[in-house]
This record gives sequence, structure tokens and C-alpha cells, in this order.
Amino acid sequence: MDVITSTGRIVSDPAVCHGNPVIHGTRIMVWLILEYLANGDNVDDILAAYPDLTREDVSACLAYASRAAKKSP
Repeated sequence: MDVITSTGRIVSDPAVCHGNPVIHGTRIMVWLILEYLANGDNVDDILAAYPDLTREDVSACLAYASRAAKKSP
């Protein structure tokens, strides 16, 4: 398992979700959370749908996306 963020909240494991980045301890892929936010859902909506997540998990997804965008040409 590769830890992708300094907080350890976002990880990647080839045996989990085909190696897509997920929130640690779940099979919830980062892209899914980002898609919810892009479609107008707010953090409270996401937390209601996924009660095991925390605000920090959602923030970690946004931080991951920010870093990924900075690396893109």
C-alpha cells in the first residue's frame, strides 16, 4: 500500500479498487468524492451518504486533487 498524502488519509493499493486512490480504510475512491463536490453536493451531503467519513477525509480528497492538478502540464 502506498500512502499518497502526508496525513495518510489517501492511499493506493493495487489490490484495492485497481490501485485507484482511496480514503484509508475504505473502498471509497477519491474521484467519487470529487465528483460529488463537482456536481454540487456539499460536505454535509457526502457525510450523510458515507457516515464513516470525516470532514478531514473530504478535505484530504481536495488536497490530493490540488496536488495532482499542479503536476499536470
